[in-house]
Amino acid sequence: MNTRSSYDVAIVGGGIAGCASAYYLARRGLSVALFEKGRIAGEQSGRNWGFVRQQGRDPLEIPMMMACIRIWRGLEAELEADIEWRQGGILYLTEDEAGVAKYEAWLDKARAFQLDSRLLSAREVAKLLPGMARDWDAALYTPSDGQADPVKTTTAFARAAARHGAEIHTGCIVEGIETAGGQATGLRTEAGEVKAGAVLIAAGAWTGPMLRNLGQILPQLRVRSTVLQTTPAPELTGLGVWCDEFGFRQGRDGSFTMGAGDWVDHDIEADSLRHFLAFRPAMKSISRKPDLHLGWPFIRDLVSFVDGPGSLRRRLRRDRVLDPAPEPGKLDHSLGAFHALFPQFKDVKIAKSWAGVIDVTPDEMPVFGEAPGLKGLVIATGFSGHGFGMGPIAGKLMAELIAEGRPSLDLGAFRFTRFSEPRAAAALHSTP
Repeated sequence: MNTRSSYDVAIVGGGIAGCASAYYLARRGLSVALFEKGRIAGEQSGRNWGFVRQQGRDPLEIPMMMACIRIWRGLEAELEADIEWRQGGILYLTEDEAGVAKYEAWLDKARAFQLDSRLLSAREVAKLLPGMARDWDAALYTPSDGQADPVKTTTAFARAAARHGAEIHTGCIVEGIETAGGQATGLRTEAGEVKAGAVLIAAGAWTGPMLRNLGQILPQLRVRSTVLQTTPAPELTGLGVWCDEFGFRQGRDGSFTMGAGDWVDHDIEADSLRHFLAFRPAMKSISRKPDLHLGWPFIRDLVSFVDGPGSLRRRLRRDRVLDPAPEPGKLDHSLGAFHALFPQFKDVKIAKSWAGVIDVTPDEMPVFGEAPGLKGLVIATGFSGHGFGMGPIAGKLMAELIAEGRPSLDLGAFRFTRFSEPRAAAALHSTP
């Protein structure tokens, strides 16, 4: 790897937040180097459903996502790439009064932002999704929401960043963050040391362990989400559709990308115990519904304690790309629920399947800003399963924060230190 010895900004992580940050920083004329241990979009940024939504988000996130939708509309022209952007809307289905009440409560909170979200009747839902084998009481609908291809979008940001002078280094592990006098000064990579005026950590599920080596405790857990892509089918809808049982979107080629609604898997690890108290208050309100597994990951973590400080480096080398196996039961459930709802697509089969690792915070909202006590160490992580759609605005705001010292939107609600501060009752949480 040919690399300079010093940069204005060094970025850890080749997901959409890291690549978008590299792009917006390079456009400002800063020297930027991004380091990814595996490949661009190799982990969750390339393994999600591809939803881009304002709908269902915590009200604190809505202004950010409204600004982000404006970016998405012109992103293909800006990045000079086909990312399969489609502003077809997002639809959340419900078949009971409790679901209707939940959506009405969210609309009450979202009304102040003048979103185009509204509650649809059963008849309106049937018109949007013809051929359904059952009726729904209502649906939450936001026509200005959309979808895009996760891998194409993240890769497009990386390529555009490189065109503007950023260096994109894949297959290169960042073994540690260098600091001196309360200031981030660079990175230790497996190819050597790199000096930087600022460091951005956008490493997804790896962010917490990297920060812990600096004495910074970020409550962050990993959950696994199983996803499948079907064989192509005639066009059904340009909507992204979600209900308790499953969710899906239809791509340009006619295939459906779908997953099992809110249901995810959590492998109990040392962090599950380490952060138990931080997550305990949120357990009743958290939107994700995890199936718990106790097995090899927990044993491996116990061994890591014995290994000492070098354990993270060994884990990074072993898992250059986190590639967990999909859960067969969730694949069967998702496709079975889809076939039951749309019997006209009974011949649609699974073409491929995968799983991704989602990093989750106790309030299911991201962390943006400087790490406490370490000037120049900026964090963009904790997207909790809804970070793909937020990726462009996250990159823009991180570039503003690093280059100007102040982002164009208030990020106070997403500060690192909120987890150690007294907090009010949990906010309204989002659904995926």
